[in-house]
Amino acid sequence: MGKLDGKIALITGASRGIGAAVARLYAREGAHVILVARTQGALEELDDAIQADGGSATLVPLDITDGDGIDRMGAAIYERWKRLDILVANAARLGPLSPLGHIKPQAWDDLVAVNLTANWRLIRAFDPLLRASEAGRALFVTSSVGHQPRAYWGGYGTTKAALEHMARTWAAETHMTGLRVNLINPGATRTRMRAEAMPGEDPGTLPTPDDVAPLFLEMVLPTYTENGALVNYRDWARVGV
Repeated sequence: MGKLDGKIALITGASRGIGAAVARLYAREGAHVILVARTQGALEELDDAIQADGGSATLVPLDITDGDGIDRMGAAIYERWKRLDILVANAARLGPLSPLGHIKPQAWDDLVAVNLTANWRLIRAFDPLLRASEAGRALFVTSSVGHQPRAYWGGYGTTKAALEHMARTWAAETHMTGLRVNLINPGATRTRMRAEAMPGEDPGTLPTPDDVAPLFLEMVLPTYTENGALVNYRDWARVGV
């Protein structure tokens, strides 16, 4: 018996990195995982790995800035399962690391579209489905720069700060329901985005996505009842939870 037997879990940014590691872990624990990402080939490779491990998945090749596509996905999930048990909003864009005044308008608009607006569309589409679950759980992936401003990280940090506010507002709005909405900060992790941001860093010094994934599991279990919390992976790992 897996810890997520019978659960339906949707993960954005699922084709690689943290999203893929979380998808594999959830599937091993018995969840049917709905994998959302732009890259069809990478999704198919992940699906092969999940099936080889005895799990099951539904692939959704979708750019999450496609709001109508998110709505169609919500309708399809309702038609098939009538509910959604777990939402992991993991997809994000780093954007340019530069002074705020040097960011081009299109790059700014892209950051807001992926890191903020797309997550609002997920809330809009999946709030009823998560409330229909016996123990709906939503997790949003954030970063320390969302609440600790850092020079040259203004685009990414600003959108993460807005994401944190939005997620905690949703948590307050669902406080009297069975749905729990929380935030997770993986910290520096051995991913492609981290390598893009810090090209001179030794990736061998960083936790892997598989190291971080168990926290994503703990925070979506029915027994995890925090609401509106922000959990840092390193704090969680340090105390050996």
